[in-house]
This record gives sequence, C-alpha cells and structure tokens, in this order.
Amino acid sequence: MVAGVVALVGTVLLAGCSSDVAIEPSRGADALPDAQVTACERLVDALPDRVGDLPRRQTTGNPLGAAWGDPAVVLRCGVETPDDFTKTSVCQDINGVLWFVPDDQITDQGADVVATTMATLPRVEVAVPAQLRPPQGILTDLSDALGREAGTPGPDTSCS
Repeated sequence: MVAGVVALVGTVLLAGCSSDVAIEPSRGADALPDAQVTACERLVDALPDRVGDLPRRQTTGNPLGAAWGDPAVVLRCGVETPDDFTKTSVCQDINGVLWFVPDDQITDQGADVVATTMATLPRVEVAVPAQLRPPQGILTDLSDALGREAGTPGPDTSCS
C-alpha cells in the first residue's frame, strides 16, 4: 500500500509541471470486471467541473480517473480494497458515502490523504495533497457525485 501511495503521489507531483495530470492505472486492465469499468466510466463522466474551488484538469494514463487543482486532487475509480482496511476499521460517512482513511494519515496533519470508498463497488480512491487538508470539503463534493452514481453493494459494509 505505501509503495502504491508513493508512486501515485510521485506521479501527481511530476505531473504538476505540465497541463495534464498523469494518473496511474487503477489496477491491471484485465482485473476489473466489465460492469465495474462501465460504472467507473459513468462516474468519471458525471464528476463535477470543480471540487471546492479547484478546477478540473485534463488527465492522461487512466481513463477511469480525474483530477482537480494544482497540486492535484486525484481520483481513481476501480481500485482494490486498501491493504490496511479491516472489518473493524473506522470509516467516515460523508453524505451517505463511507470513506476509509488509514489511521496514520488521519493523525499526521502533514501527510497526504488517500481516502477510499467502502461498502460499494467499484471502489473509488481520492488522493488529497497535504497542503489541501482537511479533505472533508473535497470528499463532500465528490460524495455528492458518487451518491448519484451509486455502485453495487460491496462485500465489506461493516465500517465501524
């Protein structure tokens, strides 16, 4: 998980120098079921042009992703369940969407935040740079869009 976060953040930081944000693939192209690919495509099309006061940016590398602002908030649809999520993990309910954020990112206010939706498939991951903390406003705007494009119930609805 940490290596994935580092790779994602590294990609976002490098992309900050150009007009397009390069987004890592959500997972192997053949690993995401067709129904989830379709759900992700619908979601990405329905995402807002602005998140908070951050304008949406052009992206490359992952058609199931989106980005806003500079430094970029990056959304990837179709991600795996985070490695550190357990049945006793605490999730935040924001407008009906359950978000999991690892404990170490919650307690370290200087850290980037990677929040992942739980209880529905496909999973959506949002990386928020530390300088844009707290992430609640960003997650609220995205939760509204996610709620309109509700996924199918997932296998791990038991967030604490």
